Amino acid sequence: MLLFLVRSLAALPLSWLQGFGRLVGLLVYAFPGRYRRRLRANACRAGYTSPAFHRRTAAESGAMILEIPKVWWRTRQCLAITRSEQEAVVQTALAEGRGVLYLTPHLGCFEMTARHLTQHGPLTVMFRPSRSRHLDPIVESARDMHNLRAVPANRHGVREFVRALKRGEAVGMLPDQVPREGDGLWLPFFGDYALTMTLAARLALQTGVAVILTAGERLPHGRGWRIHYLRLPEPLPATPEALALAINQAMETLIRRFPAQYLWSYNRYKRPDDAPPYPDAPPVQPDDSAAVPPPPRTNAPAPVRPDIPPAAD
Repeated sequence: MLLFLVRSLAALPLSWLQGFGRLVGLLVYAFPGRYRRRLRANACRAGYTSPAFHRRTAAESGAMILEIPKVWWRTRQCLAITRSEQEAVVQTALAEGRGVLYLTPHLGCFEMTARHLTQHGPLTVMFRPSRSRHLDPIVESARDMHNLRAVPANRHGVREFVRALKRGEAVGMLPDQVPREGDGLWLPFFGDYALTMTLAARLALQTGVAVILTAGERLPHGRGWRIHYLRLPEPLPATPEALALAINQAMETLIRRFPAQYLWSYNRYKRPDDAPPYPDAPPVQPDDSAAVPPPPRTNAPAPVRPDIPPAAD
């Protein structure tokens, strides 16, 4: 029944879905609570202190949720209204034949971004299993698409990532998710420490692939999406810590292109129990004259992180 309802929503015009989603987003934001406090606090960290900006980003979060049925089950229609002026960035990277690591933060319509990228070739993406079994049929149905393969966010999924990259294909993941099981470092993100995953950095350094940050900007009035790309300059930083910091800085640059569409309500700055000790010193602001500033130093020992499992032949 739930699957039928979601599929029915996909038949509605995109402008209706996004417009209704914005109303729902504003309605949810109107009620005091943890959601509103977190959205405001995270946006203010980045310098976005205007109440009007907070309301706008809440509205865009609602549009992001309500547009998903359209993206999942009317993909061809959505692809027809998706464009980019930067496709040469992807074409150049793929032509090098050494694989591409796409990093897509919680910005704009990341579901549409993945589907757009499949037009350039096979794409393997990583996902976290749903916490509700009632959502499994919906998610499984949505993953069924040519050139798009989903693998779980575990050691098996990492092995599949390595295999795909060694074949010269592309993989994609969310770089701003809070890592689990102690796999992370406290690094600056919009002026405050955020537990940052090192998996993307270690994958890039092990496989020698091109690293491209990408996001799908939602255009007004249901006119579709504009895909943005930002390739990390090479040579990449030589350590996972330095590369993870460079990824955070590149994410900031990309988010500032259309900041109201970032998911500021995501609990990006939480402190998991299994995380390394939180730094005592405040984050060092990056020097614009340095390409990649060093990671912050603390007196705490460096966390032990699992190695990337080798791909089987």
